[in-house]
Amino acid sequence: MRVFLTGATGFIGARIVPELQARGHQVIGMTRSETGAAALRAAGAEVHMATLEDPASVAAGAERADAVIHTAFDHNFENFVANCEKDGRVLQALGDALKGSDRPLLITSGTGIGDPGDGTPAREDVTDLHYPIPRVISEVVANRLLDAGVNVAVMRLPQVHDTQRQGLISPYIEIARQQGAVAMPGDGMNRWAAAHVDDVAALYAMAFDRGVPGARYHAVAEEGVRICDIAEVIAERLNLPLIKLAPEDIDAHFGWMAGIVGIDMPASSARTRAELGWTPQGPDLLSDLAAMDYGTPAAQ
Repeated sequence: MRVFLTGATGFIGARIVPELQARGHQVIGMTRSETGAAALRAAGAEVHMATLEDPASVAAGAERADAVIHTAFDHNFENFVANCEKDGRVLQALGDALKGSDRPLLITSGTGIGDPGDGTPAREDVTDLHYPIPRVISEVVANRLLDAGVNVAVMRLPQVHDTQRQGLISPYIEIARQQGAVAMPGDGMNRWAAAHVDDVAALYAMAFDRGVPGARYHAVAEEGVRICDIAEVIAERLNLPLIKLAPEDIDAHFGWMAGIVGIDMPASSARTRAELGWTPQGPDLLSDLAAMDYGTPAAQ
């Protein structure tokens, strides 16, 4: 099958390419740069040049393919709301290109949208379209496309990590550097789900091959790692003080991240594992944080 993969040179997408190829699929990878195009050709993929700022250019890639996996996202979190809105426009364009066919579209959102609101981990059978993180826009559009007959499934991500990047924890580390201290809201007992990037890439390929329309899948290896434990490892590795912040001090310390850092975001992948047979194998989040070289530009 010819699969159009957005974000094909990104943190997760570059690892999805060989997963799809190993399953016999031909990958058409989206990139915005000649450097990315060269990397895709070297990996044995076709190239489609497009940008998220031009949804029509992205949708043109879908016209060339039998199926689409959408992982591209602008990870400038200081413009998080605008970037989520941009993602919604791209998803709508992809869906419009696929209408009237059964060609599958596997999109990306966050595990928090499955929060049942009772303190238990987020689940695949829950969709809270009022969840207080802007990425919910992606699932609003997904539901609209489902209603229009598009074959859509959703991959929800936790903090995806290796020893170079760790989702929202990467900007958390940068804020600690800037502020000269590793801070946590209160006692830091809120939890964030996590998974190693290689396990996540494998799950995308499994969900693509075996998923069903309308399904939500959770790429979660660890249901909830406490922020206090994350902060302790980072403080030790950066040789910075570990501090607790009162509610009135969180905005000044964290800036754009203030509304996110204190959210309790545990998530389950029980249904995903049962339906797809996924068994994550990679290192856990704290191990990767402990093993990271905090002096390298990638870690900075």
